[in-house]
Amino acid sequence: MASITSVGIGSGLNVEDMISKLMSVEQTPITNIKKASAGLQTKISAYGQLQAAMSAMQTAAQKLSDPATWTASGTTSSDNSVVSVSGLNAGTQSHVITVSQLATAQSVASGVFTSGTSTVGEGTLTIALGSWEGDPPVFTGKSGSSSISVNITATDTLNSIRDKLNAANAGVVASVVSDAAGTRLVIRSRDSGQTNGFRISASDPSLAALSYEGPDTGGMSLKQTAGNATFNMDGLDLSSESNTLSTVADGLTLTLLKTSTTAVNVGSNTDTAAIKKSIQDFVSAYNGLMNLMRDQTKYDSATKTAGSLQGDAKAISLQQMLRNVSGGSTTLGGAFARLADIGLDPGQNGTLTVNSAKLDKALGNLGDLKRFFGAVDVADASHNGFAKKWNDFASKTLGSDGAISVGQTGLQKRIKDNDKQIASLQDHLALMEKRLRAQYTALDTKMGQLNGLSAYVTQQFSNKSSG
Repeated sequence: MASITSVGIGSGLNVEDMISKLMSVEQTPITNIKKASAGLQTKISAYGQLQAAMSAMQTAAQKLSDPATWTASGTTSSDNSVVSVSGLNAGTQSHVITVSQLATAQSVASGVFTSGTSTVGEGTLTIALGSWEGDPPVFTGKSGSSSISVNITATDTLNSIRDKLNAANAGVVASVVSDAAGTRLVIRSRDSGQTNGFRISASDPSLAALSYEGPDTGGMSLKQTAGNATFNMDGLDLSSESNTLSTVADGLTLTLLKTSTTAVNVGSNTDTAAIKKSIQDFVSAYNGLMNLMRDQTKYDSATKTAGSLQGDAKAISLQQMLRNVSGGSTTLGGAFARLADIGLDPGQNGTLTVNSAKLDKALGNLGDLKRFFGAVDVADASHNGFAKKWNDFASKTLGSDGAISVGQTGLQKRIKDNDKQIASLQDHLALMEKRLRAQYTALDTKMGQLNGLSAYVTQQFSNKSSG
């Protein structure tokens, strides 16, 4: 009798289909668990969105408690061609300035040479920084400055001498200038100011053409003297070695551009428009967070759809706690105690609505408004300014033991537990399928044998009848 080589051949039954359908039914628990895990993963993603929105709200709140936000200023000058003004955090101030002289840098020029490749001589050029004073001018070395010597060879050209002087870092800048008359070596002070003048001494007569020992002394001629800027500011006669004044007005940098007999008004005003924008930016971030919380936790009866965190106790609690923070008050804001006092009126779903006219009025009292947002009560944090309260709330929520992290961790643990349960069920199903195949194989073999016996008996009766 032939042996059975494939399940179902001996019996004629579709055993593979029977096993497949039985195993499909047994897969139902695994399918359900995977579906549950997918739902948990959706919740984790929803928590991630809350985390990002909470972080955006916190960043906007931190800006409202940053002192730099409240000192941001815009600068003004009644004549930008005479004095330009810059400064970011200068507050409100006003000054009057008249410029009588700009700071200048000493400049000297050599006689005319054929080209930049012309040679001069050899020896050493020694450069000393200092001031020229008196009549005739007498040179006085600059305090704390040392002279610099530059070695010149017979093969050095005007171009290479220029390069050596610039590389020596001697406080001067050299250049080669050419026109229709010929080529000259020009040397000027790197920095303006009376004490940044210079003297050039030549060690050898062959280099005398490049020396400057004072007016009418040496081969180079004076083109501009070194001098300080002189100006009158708010009635004070002042001077500066630079035309850029960074210390005369706190937080402001004044740049002197030309002289003028007419006084120039300069100053700065607190940039209330920038402050207002910071407040409006916070409201946008805050409303974005509140709307996200609403959408994630609500159930829409019209569409019969639920938000990803509908029924999630932590998410619902966060929403209510943030509402409580914003619905509270502060004792440190002077004229302002509640958000509505400055034009941030409560809207639907816990959002805020900006009353622009009311906010503009509050911006007229910057001192109290600044404290309303950023003041700190070391004895009772519940009295802190609102920006501090929002920041503290976000820090706790976003911390490693905060509601969002704890919620995400709990969901991730449930997914891992589901994965373990799936693995266990899959092992069980593998054993079940193996057992079913063994049972059906035995049944198939037995039925094949019975079918073979039945065919043999039938054949014998048939043979006997025909004989």
